[in-house]
Amino acid sequence: MWLPCRCATKYVVASFRRGVSASFLHVLRRGRSSWNSAAFMPESAGFEGVSGRDALHDYSVSHGESFWDAVARQRLSWIRPFDAVQDCDLSQGRIKWFEGGKLNVSVNCLDRHVHTCPERVALIWERDEQGSEVRYTYRELLEMTCRLGNLLRRHGVKKGDCVTIYMPTCPLAVASMLACARIGAAHNVVFAGFSSEALAERIRDAQSSTVITVNQGVRGGKITELKRTVDAAVQSCPTVRQVFVAMRTEKRVEMTDRDFTLEEEMLKEDVVCEPAAMDSEDVLFLLYTSGSTGKPKGLVHTQAGYLLYAALTHRYVFGYHDGDVFGCVADIGWITGHSYTVYGPLANGGTTVLFESTPVYPDPGRYWDMVERLRINQFYGAPTAIRLLIKYGDQWVKKYDRSSLTTLGSVGEPINTEAWEWYNRVVGEGRCPVVDTWWQTETGGICIAPKPSEPDAEIVPGMAMRPFFGIKPVLMDTEGKLLTSNNTSGALCMALPWPGMARTIHNNHQRFLETYFQPYPGYFFTGDGAYRSQEGYYQITGRLDDVINVSGHRIGTAEIEDVLNQCSAVAESAVIGYSHNIKGQGKYQRVYAFVVLKKGVDIQEADLSKQLNSMVSEKIAKYACPDFIQLAKRLPKTRSGKIMRRVLRKVVDCDLDGLGDLSTLDDPAAVQEIIEGHEKLSTYLFKTATVSQTDQSHAQLFTGPRRLRTLSRDVFPVPVFPTTSSSIFICCLACLTSSDGRPKSRHKNGIVTAFMAILVARRTATPMTKRSTERNTRPVVIGGRVSGSEDSGGSCSRPSW
Repeated sequence: MWLPCRCATKYVVASFRRGVSASFLHVLRRGRSSWNSAAFMPESAGFEGVSGRDALHDYSVSHGESFWDAVARQRLSWIRPFDAVQDCDLSQGRIKWFEGGKLNVSVNCLDRHVHTCPERVALIWERDEQGSEVRYTYRELLEMTCRLGNLLRRHGVKKGDCVTIYMPTCPLAVASMLACARIGAAHNVVFAGFSSEALAERIRDAQSSTVITVNQGVRGGKITELKRTVDAAVQSCPTVRQVFVAMRTEKRVEMTDRDFTLEEEMLKEDVVCEPAAMDSEDVLFLLYTSGSTGKPKGLVHTQAGYLLYAALTHRYVFGYHDGDVFGCVADIGWITGHSYTVYGPLANGGTTVLFESTPVYPDPGRYWDMVERLRINQFYGAPTAIRLLIKYGDQWVKKYDRSSLTTLGSVGEPINTEAWEWYNRVVGEGRCPVVDTWWQTETGGICIAPKPSEPDAEIVPGMAMRPFFGIKPVLMDTEGKLLTSNNTSGALCMALPWPGMARTIHNNHQRFLETYFQPYPGYFFTGDGAYRSQEGYYQITGRLDDVINVSGHRIGTAEIEDVLNQCSAVAESAVIGYSHNIKGQGKYQRVYAFVVLKKGVDIQEADLSKQLNSMVSEKIAKYACPDFIQLAKRLPKTRSGKIMRRVLRKVVDCDLDGLGDLSTLDDPAAVQEIIEGHEKLSTYLFKTATVSQTDQSHAQLFTGPRRLRTLSRDVFPVPVFPTTSSSIFICCLACLTSSDGRPKSRHKNGIVTAFMAILVARRTATPMTKRSTERNTRPVVIGGRVSGSEDSGGSCSRPSW
């Protein structure tokens, strides 16, 4: 059905024949002696003196122009070839790739594959209802995309406009993204779990006149009223003229004059849609990510560079081959869904899985049942989900045939060693490499991962390890100096530009410069810390700013604080994150809020907790609700008025020796008040802990104080004190050690004090009852009293992805 597309046919066929196939012929002419880089990457046949992955990476860094020129000309189909490979200057934040070139992203993802293999499956929609998957071929996806593109054009959407897509992961969502790309409009995909206010903010910033949504979302057996959310959002979005509503369920929803039923309107359109010729640096999409200033930033990705980098990383990091089934279980509302559910796989002519459900619906075997049914070859998921599934036991994995798997991927945060080993041993049966990938919304695609590598190269558990082609990571110290030695830690920066990186922040280029280029002039600052091992491998150590990671979702602390501060009873607040075994490895994974009430406020603790969590759920999302709320008379601040969140983190982490210099505080006594309030909350948690939890911890106490602290933080933000007598002394030792097991420099009578505190706590503790596994209780400390009834905080379940 694509043949009447006139200009598309001419340049697709010509470019494709000149492209990758020509490279393979060139390789064959050189002979078939032994494995070399040309067999691995055909373009490298023209790279002098290159053999092997390491040499290929060195060449991609030292001869970047030559490398990216060859790859771009062979891997993409161009309407007009580019004139210059790059015009980049990191010191000025200027990033331009493949200028002068013209192409269309949807043609690269669809038309050229329809020409060669129209009946190849492009999408497998793994619906929430288990066992009801739906397949779409490249021909069918192209037809759907063309109808949608014509529909948008008929309703006035033109080149340069931005369309907001608020949909769950489904084929129509993918077609909507590709339809925008086909007619030259940018798309702004908003995660379908965001509230109406969060959606409205993103619509307004993107200045969208068109929104595409569904009547209802279905996830984990639960219905969400997405159309109702859109209705509430557009009330404050004067730019919105039309809303297209797809029908995910049979339920009819209220429609207004601006609403159109998407499927009915698409049937009126032709199956041929002329693709727009787009400049390489035209905007492809906006994607909003949380920042530390409270206002989400709309990162801008452009056409050619992003598509090339997504396709290249998809093929080489995961070892993707033609005919494989790629299973990325990310929601399309995040960058992972953009790059490795949609654009990367489709640009490579692959078969990609759209996962609509959760890892535990209808049972914890959902992922592995899907692997067996769909014969998935590469599986790409989040450490959050992996840690969750470990809790259910190996039987849910071993119940299903996973022999089709060849590669296991991890994304979203560094994966801890225990989860990595389980993933490798149980899921992959010890035969599938686990690639722990590091990248960001800002980078567009994977930057550091164990693969690609030499065939026999080692993979170290829990390390991202090796930079991808064209990527040159460096570490900087606190004074902005380059760290050249190995076995060192520092701020992770990039010394060279790459095609997939974001170009700016929508409507705020100055913020883009200040965030990524000014902290370390001449380098791209990632905001993450990293460790470089003696062998030169990279391990990500966590965020250096105030962005936390909850269940794989990055959220700015200031964004949560902004909502809390809108409460009429709240004077100010400070939000931090702390580690949790399931929600995330490392820091900033669960939400801990410090709140200062306005003077004269008289409110019940339970009512306050319920109100605050309801506000966060409504204005941001349920996963952003605070796990604990501690009320304070005041917050520790510098004399300039900046809240010292570093101090708050140390208190919550029980690392009082790490508080550091407090002389810059306006009133150091505020810190002691925070510590006392935290101790009251800890006492409450001790009283409500389960016997089974402490007994289980007791069985593993003798592995050392560090293990005790790790175990206790699985449930509580402070060490749990086991109730068995033989455990008390060990607990005291744990309280006097730092997280690495070294003794803390405390007062010599500290151990006696800790021992007596536990004895007192044991005598005053109420009989222990089982805590709700849903964590509905959200305790609040006010004036020495702790509130935490079951209905005080409401249920704030979090998405597993």
